[in-house]
Amino acid sequence: MKILHRIVVVLAFSLSAATVFAQGLEEKVHEYTLKNGMKLLMVPRHTSPTVAAWIRFKVGSVDERSDERGLAHLLEHMLFKGTTTLGTTNYKEEKPLLDQIEATAQKLMAENLKQDKADPKEVARLTKELDRLEKAAEKYVVKEEFADLYAKNGGSGYNAFTSKDGTTYIINLPANKMELWASIESDRMQNAVLREFYTEMKVVKEERRRSYDAEPEGKLWETFLADAFNAHPNGQPTIGWMSDIDNLTRTKAERFLHKYYAPNNAIMAIVGDIDPQKTIALVEKYFGKIPPGQPVPPVAVEEPVQQGEKRTEVVGDAEPELMIGYHKPTLPAPDDYVFDVIDMLLTNGRTSRLYKTLVQEKKLATSVSSFSAPGSRYPNLFIINATPRAPHTVAEVESAVYQELERLKTEPMTERELQQILNHLEFEESRQMASNGGLARNLTEYEAVAGTWRYLIEHRQKVAKITAADVMRVAKQYFTRENRNVGFITKKEAAAAPVSASAH
Repeated sequence: MKILHRIVVVLAFSLSAATVFAQGLEEKVHEYTLKNGMKLLMVPRHTSPTVAAWIRFKVGSVDERSDERGLAHLLEHMLFKGTTTLGTTNYKEEKPLLDQIEATAQKLMAENLKQDKADPKEVARLTKELDRLEKAAEKYVVKEEFADLYAKNGGSGYNAFTSKDGTTYIINLPANKMELWASIESDRMQNAVLREFYTEMKVVKEERRRSYDAEPEGKLWETFLADAFNAHPNGQPTIGWMSDIDNLTRTKAERFLHKYYAPNNAIMAIVGDIDPQKTIALVEKYFGKIPPGQPVPPVAVEEPVQQGEKRTEVVGDAEPELMIGYHKPTLPAPDDYVFDVIDMLLTNGRTSRLYKTLVQEKKLATSVSSFSAPGSRYPNLFIINATPRAPHTVAEVESAVYQELERLKTEPMTERELQQILNHLEFEESRQMASNGGLARNLTEYEAVAGTWRYLIEHRQKVAKITAADVMRVAKQYFTRENRNVGFITKKEAAAAPVSASAH
């Protein structure tokens, strides 16, 4: 009990530092909501004449229906293709060709879906016709016009990314080019044209082959998640399975786009050399009249409680790899904050428990990490990932991990461990504030996932209230065999040798 008491004292002492940080951010963030539902978050920063502008759509792969898997990721690609005025030399002449391409592609898809009964001659004819139409449409395409416009005006870091939880478009640019940004992005939000759709599908399929089908590490990751989630779409790959991609159409993509990629599902963060009132006026001018789309409905399905350990093996030409995952709640559930502490206790830095045991002392692994995945809007997994050090095996590393997890259940964290965690959080908070882009990312991320950017303020304060008893309780509750998912890579030549499961 003495240890627990001393930890509480340290936590209370450290809370004041977190409060100082929280008050600073609270005063800096300006919020504004447009009538169409778009949320605008602004942080003036006059250290340099630049701005980071992030637009986060609260729609990701977890929101796809079964016949839409892969759409959010494909749309990320497609929204770089332009609008009715950008990316084309003559949209009026281009559009009839795009419509012919879509009609032909749908006929080809319908014929291919007949599988063994498909007419090979019809498939060949439609394939040839689709190729002809796509080549004819190419003459109207102005490639990378968005990127070129930004680059010519001093923009950098123009990019996008898709996750389970959302899709984000980012750019850094000179502060005096904000009106250009508003013009481009409002045009994209209203008038996106999904040109070169079936050409880009081939690019995505190649990405899938390269990153997943041909890579044992990628294959392990997506198979591990698919095995862990029987019902919830968290288990489906963001890029989609190959047959999912094969059956996407521009019509489906446009329907998904027009429903969800709209102001009411968008969060905008602008951080840098700005005047908030002038920024509000600019955003109202360009985005204020865009009609809202449909709110993204919550995923209704709930993952059934797992009733026994699941083991996933991938045999491939790669070094052994180990993943161990446990189902857990997501933010802002109180236990999620405890998992943040456990994460840092186990793998944050060279003094963390798993790093010291597996990498330094026993030399069983070359690396070890932990994290929560695959998304944050719905209950997820706490995952431990380790790479065995030859000649040690996956089974040896797995057993050592379980020994450390058992320690969590019985040995309270020490004052020193707790103080290291709080110090790390303080460092991370400072790092998040260091760059315009880093702060913009966190503002949009937590506004979308936690429902408020103030999660950034509340997080450290809530972590500071966690006790050693909380850590032991959570470890006992979640780190059980029946709640466990184990994934590993077996090198091809070693596949014949069985991997023994731990009895823990």
